[in-house]
Amino acid sequence: MKKYMEENINREAILHIPLSQYAFADAENKLTIRIRTKKDNIESCMLYYGDRACESTPVVFEEIPMKKAATDEYFDYYEVTFITPFSRVCYYFKLENKKEWTFFYSDRFTKEMADYELDGAILEGRSEYYQYPYILKSEIQDVPNWFKTAVVYNIFPDSFACGRYEAPNEKKEVILDSGKVSKARLGGTIHGITQNLDYIQELGFNCIYLNPIFTAGEYHKYDTLDYYHIDPCLGTDEEFKQLVDEIHKKDMKIIIDGVFNHCSWQFFAFEDVLQNGKESQYYDWFYELNLPLTRPESEVGKPKYACFAYERKMPKLNTSNLEVQKYFAAVGVHWLEHYQIDGWRLDVANEIDREFWRAFRRAVKLQNKEAILIGEVWEDAQTWLKGDAFDSTMNYEFRRICRDYLIGEQKDAFRLAKQLEQMRLRYPTNIVRGQLNLLDSHDVPRFMSLCKGDERKWRLACILLMLFEGVPSLFYGDEQGICGVNENEYRNPMVWGQNPQLCVFVKRLIEIRKEYTDVTSSYQVLWEEMSQDIFAFERKNENGKLRVMFNLSDKTLECQKYLDDELLVSSKSKDVLEPFGYKILFEAHKSH
Repeated sequence: MKKYMEENINREAILHIPLSQYAFADAENKLTIRIRTKKDNIESCMLYYGDRACESTPVVFEEIPMKKAATDEYFDYYEVTFITPFSRVCYYFKLENKKEWTFFYSDRFTKEMADYELDGAILEGRSEYYQYPYILKSEIQDVPNWFKTAVVYNIFPDSFACGRYEAPNEKKEVILDSGKVSKARLGGTIHGITQNLDYIQELGFNCIYLNPIFTAGEYHKYDTLDYYHIDPCLGTDEEFKQLVDEIHKKDMKIIIDGVFNHCSWQFFAFEDVLQNGKESQYYDWFYELNLPLTRPESEVGKPKYACFAYERKMPKLNTSNLEVQKYFAAVGVHWLEHYQIDGWRLDVANEIDREFWRAFRRAVKLQNKEAILIGEVWEDAQTWLKGDAFDSTMNYEFRRICRDYLIGEQKDAFRLAKQLEQMRLRYPTNIVRGQLNLLDSHDVPRFMSLCKGDERKWRLACILLMLFEGVPSLFYGDEQGICGVNENEYRNPMVWGQNPQLCVFVKRLIEIRKEYTDVTSSYQVLWEEMSQDIFAFERKNENGKLRVMFNLSDKTLECQKYLDDELLVSSKSKDVLEPFGYKILFEAHKSH
């Protein structure tokens, strides 16, 4: 039990933001309310809520105790999720410690309103409480349920396979009908992916995310020439259709990459601007055009048009233009309608106009409301996850925390736990469960390289990836121990059969995830079980608890395994990763 300091309530530390990650609807009759306080400063927190449209005055309030849901280095976070009979809700808080108590409402405290008798009916004016104006179905932030149970295998197509267990390793060029050239660095193909679906499924993955596959000039395919066809170096439209069909036959899903922030400098619209200047009907499709336009031969110097990261071969599209929005919304629908893909990962998503994403989302969700939309946003993505743009984002923050506090020089179980708590509390619960967590991708060094080839460290990170809240995504070949620090290295050819024991480890972890967690499983840090070297957490649902303990140090440590009186060790509770030297305990409720 924490020893609370004998001090006044620290008012400066208290924070509540209405209609945010501090107050959100989980369903049409369910709200979650959070409040932040100074760490170890509050002993109890109560929520009072009522009908802001009720006929009586003052408002009649219901009282609900709030629980401390999380803590970090400086703050505690209290939370309550409750069923409400009201669509319009007003609410306030009561905070208490050993020295004093106070009401908190509309960013004010009771002692600042000394004229009122504080008997539970604080204010006559309803607008002076915190408000949840109306629980609108359209504003409930959520993720398609299928994605919450997804385990994603991310493939860089040029690097993966050109046959059954056959790694690509041959450059090629294809001259298109237009005379333009498409290149491959290694020669991976769509058909090669189809031939290895059994391998991916046997590992336990049920969703594949492909980096770009549309016709483009360079091997990475982020400089799109044609958004309506598969790149000929990778295969044909028919082969992609076959891939999607085979994936669906295996009860798996497929997500493809949408690169709409920029295009190739040989894209038809940009070519028209090069030829016709301001007379081109596509002149307003691009940013910062300084006529006369040319394609600069040298990489030195800034082009006379806006680009992706100054890459002269990738002019930036003006996504605020209505015609651009219509064009790419049609692209989004095309691949769902004709190929039945299951969603989009959206490149450089935070540089694109919000109205573009609203139009794109409306079009895609009208075609298939269960299609997932994942934005590439590396930083805090709260503003993009309001229900009008993306369902999920690529969670690079997860990678950073693992790098810094799980396997790095500053290994610290308490810092690790607190950083993960801060990350979780960025978003509403539904959104957290749909975040795409990752250790590496086509844009960053392989995590095994960050571990300096130490498989034990990598396995710790993989356990957290697979058993933490959110959707795990593994980059192709990580399960085979691929390393790489620079771009060419971490996009190296897939290796087959290099590390079968690591593959078995990944497979077992995915089995544990599927068997012992579901979309309702809560996450809680087990602070009492922790030390500087031991990180412990629990996933819990109505069937039982999954408890995980990490030894971050390089020495053998003894960890207490305690059981509540109300729990019984299931027959499944053996150390499910014992062959690998890891211990994970499952406890099942007696009633089950």
